[in-house]
Amino acid sequence: MDDTKTANAPQQLSSRIYARSYAGLEIDPDRNISDDAVVLWRIIKLVFKNRIRISFAIIGIVAAACSQLMIPQFLGDAVDGALGLAGQSNVSPDIAREALYSAAIFLLGAAALRGLFTLLHSYCGESLGHLIAFDLRIAFYAKLQQLSFSFHDHVHTGELITRGMLDLEGVRSFMNTGLLRVLLLLILIGVGAYLLISTDLILGLLALSFLPFVIWKSSVSQLRLRELWWTLQEKMAVLGRIMDENLTGIRVVRAFGAESFELEKYGVGSDEAYDLAAERIKIRVASTTAMTFVYFLAMGLVLWVGGLRVIDGQMTVGTLTEFLAFMTILQLPVRQLGNVVNAFARTLTCASRIFGILDLQPVVADKPGAVGLGDGIDKIKFENVVFAYPGEGQPAVLNDISFDVSLGKTLGVVGPPGSGKSTIAHLLPRFYDVTSGRISINDIDIRDVEISALRQKVVVLAQDPFLFTSSLENNIAYGNPWASEENIYDAAKVSQLDGFIDGLPDQYETLVGERGVSLSGGQKQRVVIARTTMLQPELLILDDSTAAIDAGTEQRIRQALKMQASKSATIIISHRLGTLRHADEILFIENGQIVERGSHETLVEAGGKYAALFALQSKEGEEAVAQIGGVKE
Repeated sequence: MDDTKTANAPQQLSSRIYARSYAGLEIDPDRNISDDAVVLWRIIKLVFKNRIRISFAIIGIVAAACSQLMIPQFLGDAVDGALGLAGQSNVSPDIAREALYSAAIFLLGAAALRGLFTLLHSYCGESLGHLIAFDLRIAFYAKLQQLSFSFHDHVHTGELITRGMLDLEGVRSFMNTGLLRVLLLLILIGVGAYLLISTDLILGLLALSFLPFVIWKSSVSQLRLRELWWTLQEKMAVLGRIMDENLTGIRVVRAFGAESFELEKYGVGSDEAYDLAAERIKIRVASTTAMTFVYFLAMGLVLWVGGLRVIDGQMTVGTLTEFLAFMTILQLPVRQLGNVVNAFARTLTCASRIFGILDLQPVVADKPGAVGLGDGIDKIKFENVVFAYPGEGQPAVLNDISFDVSLGKTLGVVGPPGSGKSTIAHLLPRFYDVTSGRISINDIDIRDVEISALRQKVVVLAQDPFLFTSSLENNIAYGNPWASEENIYDAAKVSQLDGFIDGLPDQYETLVGERGVSLSGGQKQRVVIARTTMLQPELLILDDSTAAIDAGTEQRIRQALKMQASKSATIIISHRLGTLRHADEILFIENGQIVERGSHETLVEAGGKYAALFALQSKEGEEAVAQIGGVKE
C-alpha cells in the first residue's frame, strides 16, 4: 500500500466532506447594485424607526462637522493676523500676544465643540446599532418559529445560528462605521468644497482633485469586498455547522476515536476562512494606501501652487494655511474610507442573508378566515390522501390513504421502515400539508383550521424524544408552565417515572443535561410521555414513542393511559405488535399504501403480512424467554 496515500487519506476525506457540506449552500450569483440599494434602503428605514436618536445623531454630526470646518478658517485668520501685527512697528508685543491668545481660545473652543458633538453622534449611533440589532434578533427568532418543517428539513442549525449572530453583528456595527461616518464625510467635503472653491477656484479644485480617484477606487473595492464577505459568511456558516454536529455527536466522535479527523475537517474550513479574511484585509489596505497616496499628492500640489502664489503676492499665508488645514482635516476620513467601504460591503452581505430569512413565508400557514375546532374532537378522517415531501421530482410517500378514528377509539399503524407511518403523524398537526386528498376533523378540513387551535388538540409523541437543559419539573410542564405540582406529579405517575424521580437527590428539581444526555433512552421517552399527558390532548399520536421502554413498563403506561382514552382519539404507530393488540383497528402500510386493515385477531387469521410479522415477533420473544431461562438455570 502507498504510505503517502494512506497518510493523506484523513486530510483528503476531511476536505471532501467539507466541500460537500459547503456545496449545499445557496450563494446568490445575481447580486447587483440595485439589490444592494434595496437592502440599504431597508436598513435606513430601520434606522429611522428610532426618530429621536437618529435626529440627535444627525444634529451631532452636523454640529461636529461645522465645528471642525471652523478650525481652518481660525488658523488662517490667526496666521494672517499674527503676521500683520508683527509687521507693524507701532504695535506692542502685548497686543500681538493678546491677538494670538484670542485665536488660540477660538481654536480650543471649536475643537471642544467638535469633541462634544462627536461624542453625541457616536453614542447615538452605537445605541441605534444595538436597537436595530435587537429588533432584527427578535424578528429573526420569531421567523424561525413560524417557518414550516420543510424549511428546517433543508437548512442546518449551524447555518441559522451564524446568520442570527455573526450576520446580525455585521448589521449592528454599520451605524458608526458606515452610515454616520459617510454622512460626516459628505458634509466635510461638500461644505468644505464650497468654502475652498469660493475662496480660490484653482486651488480649491486642486485640493479636491483626489476625490474622483477615491470614488472610483472605493467603488471597485466595494464590489470585490462584497463578494469576499458573502463567501466568507457562507464559509463561517459551514464552520458553525461542523461545530454544531461535532458537539451534538461528541459521544460518537469519542467512541470512534475520530477527534483528529474532526479537527482536520474543521481545519480545512478554517484555512479557507482565513484565506478569505486575509484577501479581504489585503484589498482594504491596498485601497487605503492608494487613496492616501493620491490624497498626499493633491496636498503637495496645493502646497506647491499655493506657495508660488504667496511668493508672487497673490495669496496670503493665512489663506494657504486654511487650505492645508482643511486637507489635514480630510486626512483621517480618507484613511478611514477603506474601513467605511469594508463596513458597507459587510453590512450589505450580512443584511442580505438576514433579510433572506425574514422574507420567507411559511409553506404551512393559516388561511384567511381560519376557524377554531370548538369544544371537542368527534372524528378524524383521512380521505384519499397523497403526500410527497416538498421539492421537485419527490416521490409520493403516501398514496391514496383513507381511514378514520373516532373519540374513544384507538388506531394502530404498522409497517416496514420507510413505509410512511411517521408521515401520517406529521400530517395530522399540519407539520406538512397533503399533496392531494383531505384530512378532516369533525368534517372540517384541517387546512381551514387555525394552526394554534389544531396543535392544542393534536399532540404527537415522536420517536426521538427531545428534552431541554432544565429541571425535570420544567421539562414535564413544558406544554403548560403554569401547571400545579399535583398535575406534574400525576403526569409522572402515568408515565411510570415517579419512582425514578423520587430516588434522585433533587427529585423534580434535578437538572437534565443537554438533550437529556443524563437520562437513558427509556427515561427520556417517559419524560416526554409525562409532558404530553399534562396537556390532555383530544388526539394523541404515539409515534414509536415507547420503543426504548421495556415491555413491562410499557404495559403499565398503557394501562394508565386507558383512563384518558375515553376522552381522546389515539393513533399508535409502532413496530412492536404487542403495543397494537388492543387497538380497535390496525393498518398495515407498505410503500405508502394500506395493504391490510382490521383488528389484531382478524389480521392474524387472514394469514397475510401482519400475521407473518406477528409470528416472527412471537418466535423471537419465545427464543428470548428460553435464553433467559437457560441463563438462570
